Amino acid sequence: MGKSKKMIKQPTADFEKSEIDLLKNALKKSYTERFFIMTSLMKLDSMFRNAKITHQPDVKTNKG
Repeated sequence: MGKSKKMIKQPTADFEKSEIDLLKNALKKSYTERFFIMTSLMKLDSMFRNAKITHQPDVKTNKG
């Protein structure tokens, strides 16, 4: 009953490295790029805050 010690390694996602890469990439952006991104996010936030969800019932026609 000798089990083989060879295991297939599943690829693991390195989340810490990807987060660090995203931060490094973000730090390379200029202040004007950061400003434009922030203002677009603020516009989206205000749009979503002011949005109203309305429901209209389906109009069913009687075919007869």
